[in-house]
Amino acid sequence: MLAMNQISGDLSVMGGSLNVGHPELRLESTLQELTLHDFQVESDHLGKELAKAFTENPLLPGVILMEGGQLAGMISRRRFLEHLSRPYGVELFTRRPIKTLYRFAEIEILVFPAHTLIVMAARRSLQREPELLYEPIVVEFENQVYKLLDAHQLLVAQSHIHELTSRLLNEQTKAQMIQTEKMASLGRMVAGVAHEIRNPVNCIGGNIGFLSNYFKDLNQVLSVYQEELANESPRLAEIKEEIDLEYVREDLPKVVESIKVSAERLTQIVSSLQNFSHMDETNRKTADLHQCIDSTLLILRNRLKYSIEVVKNYGELPPVRCYSGQLSQVFMNLLSNAIDALMEKAESQPAGSTWKPRIEITTQVCSPPAGVTAGEDNSWVSVQIADNGPGIPPEIQQRIFEMFFTTKPAGKGTGLGLAISHQIVTEKHGGFLNLRSKTDSKTATGTEFEILLPLAAD
Repeated sequence: MLAMNQISGDLSVMGGSLNVGHPELRLESTLQELTLHDFQVESDHLGKELAKAFTENPLLPGVILMEGGQLAGMISRRRFLEHLSRPYGVELFTRRPIKTLYRFAEIEILVFPAHTLIVMAARRSLQREPELLYEPIVVEFENQVYKLLDAHQLLVAQSHIHELTSRLLNEQTKAQMIQTEKMASLGRMVAGVAHEIRNPVNCIGGNIGFLSNYFKDLNQVLSVYQEELANESPRLAEIKEEIDLEYVREDLPKVVESIKVSAERLTQIVSSLQNFSHMDETNRKTADLHQCIDSTLLILRNRLKYSIEVVKNYGELPPVRCYSGQLSQVFMNLLSNAIDALMEKAESQPAGSTWKPRIEITTQVCSPPAGVTAGEDNSWVSVQIADNGPGIPPEIQQRIFEMFFTTKPAGKGTGLGLAISHQIVTEKHGGFLNLRSKTDSKTATGTEFEILLPLAAD
């Protein structure tokens, strides 16, 4: 008798499977997640036994032939019944070993390891000759264990994955559009607020000089009065003592100077906000990347004040034609992630630790990345943003730029920041966004993102 499972030798279990029903398919699903038929026999079994097995188990797509424990071939149900339906087919093949029939029905078979992706197997299966398109596929497990996969089921699974991929792409596209619109709306709002702030700030800054000069003039007049009035009245002496005139004359210049410094800082912040607000720009413009970085650092200053050292190793960079607002968004995302990583590591430091949080920004002109064909102008710009935080584990580094992928707790991360940054750098600017990170506690840890931009951009 034929045995569906060679170990049990029980014909009644023919047609069983490793997985039953419709599994929850994913983009990375493999063949072993599908319904696989465990039906392999030695090639010296008689054909009538195989015919009986096919009759009793209508779902079996075929049979795997073995010789001495080795894979010898595969006969599909369709080809077996086709040969039996020919003149004298029943007399020729049912009373003889299956290998006799296989000499007539032998075809090229597909054998895939069990860990093969469904989408890869389906692609290879569809490349077969038309007459072989629905031939079953042999799935190989360890220790020379083989199972059969119905080609129809493979194509159905591939269709489900294709549908899933389309849905995910639509979700990603929608999320990107929403995020882009949110950033553009934020940019417009920030630009409007910055414009409204700039007018009173300019008024304050413009009048500080007059205020300082007026005080000097009044102070000079007051000094002359003190010299001319040898005997001041009791009322005047009382008022001078009450307001502490000498302290006021000494402190007022400092107050005016502090207002001047604050007005200048407000002007810088407003300029930074206006530079950051160019999210919806449609054409590249020449920009100073150092100014973009400094503007971003100025906006993040409130988060950087917690003892985080920022080291700027700025090289000589020429102006770069780019979308400055979008690059500022990239700088914002990378620096914000670095700050989050440093704050996370700071919370886990033991008492007395000598570790100091640090962000290092390095810019330079460099050669084209490996594999890039150099044109007439083969210069590129490199912006490296590195931190000495905990680093990114190797197992998730390959997924760091995936849409919606985040390691932050719920409510603190959307999984869009790095994905959109990667898109801005690679698609919008034709550059590269590279990641280098170490988590080994015995050596230096930390994460470095490198932005590479071509200078000869259209």
